[in-house]
Amino acid sequence: MPKPPAAPPIPDIRPGQSIELLKELHILTRDGKLNQDSRRKLKQVYHLFNFIHPLLDELAADGRDYSVADHGAGKSYLGFILYDLFLKAREKGSIHGIETRPELVEKSRQLAERLGFSRMSFLNLTVEASITSPELPATVDMVTALHACNTATDDAIRFALARNARAIVLVPCCQAEVAAALREHKNESFGKTPLSELWRHPIHTREFGSHVTNVLRCLLLQSKGYQITVTELVGWEHSMKNELIIAKKTGGPKRDARERAEAILKELNLESLRDRFVY
Repeated sequence: MPKPPAAPPIPDIRPGQSIELLKELHILTRDGKLNQDSRRKLKQVYHLFNFIHPLLDELAADGRDYSVADHGAGKSYLGFILYDLFLKAREKGSIHGIETRPELVEKSRQLAERLGFSRMSFLNLTVEASITSPELPATVDMVTALHACNTATDDAIRFALARNARAIVLVPCCQAEVAAALREHKNESFGKTPLSELWRHPIHTREFGSHVTNVLRCLLLQSKGYQITVTELVGWEHSMKNELIIAKKTGGPKRDARERAEAILKELNLESLRDRFVY
């Protein structure tokens, strides 16, 4: 009997993508259609992938096996997309989702098995456990953390540094730690530096604290020998949690970056956070 005709391609969807996966991620509706909201989600997915694709190309170009760890993976949205768009068509490479909620880990395992994504693994590990876990490769070539809230982004950085990552991709979210320290020492800071006017008002405290957090993260990575690119993930009309930090290991430690971080902490009266951003 002749084979039934193949389903026509869905506009905006790249050839070869898993339709089942896109439905699971709510990028396609249950009947396999794109509506206005899902088309916007798809555009954001492709935009992020366009930033990560060159980094994966560099890892794959070596001809050896390579690994990607998605830290604080949640439902492993990013890991599945990277596998579907890049690793699925290649013989090498693996993705490891690290998540503390066991129900999400189990759901991701089941989905990967259904899709035949055999080089994906999902680990129910805390941050501390992930740094030393033998279930992960000794060197993880790339670490990603998408919308890791507050200090979870810093945890992903610590993990990446411990595992000697060649590339790190971060989309920070809801940074509260620095803002809390600015509020705690506000009265003392008013007498110490006129820069305290930058965080006198609560909304400025929140926004300035978020900005300073990412600046200090970039300096930390630079001090460890990474080249940094900071850009927008998507348009500000879609999300205010929109900063994308890409770090590539290019050399040895940079003392001047460490010294700048220490000077900022001192000037802003944030020396209580030194261990978080300088090590």
